[in-house]
Amino acid sequence: MLDKTYESAGAAVADIPESASIAVGGFGLSGNPNALIRAILESGVGDLKVVSNNCGTDEHGLGILLGAGRISKMTSSYVGENKEFARRYLNGELELELTPQGTLAEKLRAGGAGIAAFYTRTGVGTQVAEGGLPQRYGPDGEIVQASQPKDQRDFAPGGETKTFVLEESIVTDYALVHAAYGDRHGNLVFNKAARQFSPVAAMAGKICIAEVEHLVEPGELDPDSIHLPGVFVHRVVEVGTDIEKPIEKRTVQAASAAMGDSPLTKEG
Repeated sequence: MLDKTYESAGAAVADIPESASIAVGGFGLSGNPNALIRAILESGVGDLKVVSNNCGTDEHGLGILLGAGRISKMTSSYVGENKEFARRYLNGELELELTPQGTLAEKLRAGGAGIAAFYTRTGVGTQVAEGGLPQRYGPDGEIVQASQPKDQRDFAPGGETKTFVLEESIVTDYALVHAAYGDRHGNLVFNKAARQFSPVAAMAGKICIAEVEHLVEPGELDPDSIHLPGVFVHRVVEVGTDIEKPIEKRTVQAASAAMGDSPLTKEG
């Protein structure tokens, strides 16, 4: 079936079960699939294992699922501005697998490309490779689960021998992404920072669900402008442009004070 569109976000996520693993696109609060996240919240499922660069903030993005106690494990590279994320992790309510940002992106991409694992220099000489990173704390602050040592091997790319650490790829049950444009075949175009993690998150999901601001007909997107081909996307739902796009951390006020009354700092 080439027409992959669904009538609503709720319908698109209706079969996501309890304890599902989900890769979620977005970078900070840029490109968060908020309509799909809220639809999952309304569905009531929990014990979710989520893979995403970060977990939104206390009130936005994945933070609303975390605050409702629906997420049991995060695989992330950044705790970010989410105080609830830190609180749940340190209190033993959340399992956390911290992963270097570039490694996380490659683990997702590799999963989507059918690559089981790869060796990288990132993390060599640290607990990322040697094990011992706290993944879950007990009620008294003790470490009850820590990362395990990873395989390390020497390779000589370019003729210089160096040590590399083995990283397994990530494949999840579902993936959720937000795109600026999408057609009925699932071809997607992302906007600026939303392109950071969204394509690789989409690739890693066995079933990828995309919310799009603009739904167009097949053939309307310039093939050279497509960031993710529809072969990786299974469901598409149009959410429109009348959506909230929060900012994770504002710094423009400080810049404005330093620059004075500059037209570059005025809103509108």
